[in-house]
Amino acid sequence: MFSGNRQSHRRVFIEAWRKASNGEPLEPLEHQIAELVRRHPEYQRVLEAGDAGLDQDFSVDLGQPNPFFHLGLHLAVIEQLSIDQPRGIRALYQSLLREVGDQHSLDHRIMECLTQMLWMTQQGSGAFDEQAYLDCIKGAGRA
Repeated sequence: MFSGNRQSHRRVFIEAWRKASNGEPLEPLEHQIAELVRRHPEYQRVLEAGDAGLDQDFSVDLGQPNPFFHLGLHLAVIEQLSIDQPRGIRALYQSLLREVGDQHSLDHRIMECLTQMLWMTQQGSGAFDEQAYLDCIKGAGRA
């Protein structure tokens, strides 16, 4: 579905939002994207700019979070929960959701852990450490 090409990856989000905005039929993934964009109106302008967002760079240091990365993390969490990978994340999520009470807030806490783990993996710390990820989520849920 997603290629390694940044423009192709971003185009999936832009096209899904365009279709949703125009009331066109959506594929299941496009429906997920549209729902996420509705929860993040601050990203709608970037997606509505169409091709202008394909090459845009974003700097968190300048207060410009990357909407494509953020929405992609949301999709990753949705996928992890749907297949219970790493094993146990679904039960942990349900338990923490009862404590936190807000799905979107909990998703953001999990996304922080996922970002941290991806960064550590990219820095050469070895394979993705599923147990450390689950431990991070446990701590984040109680933050």
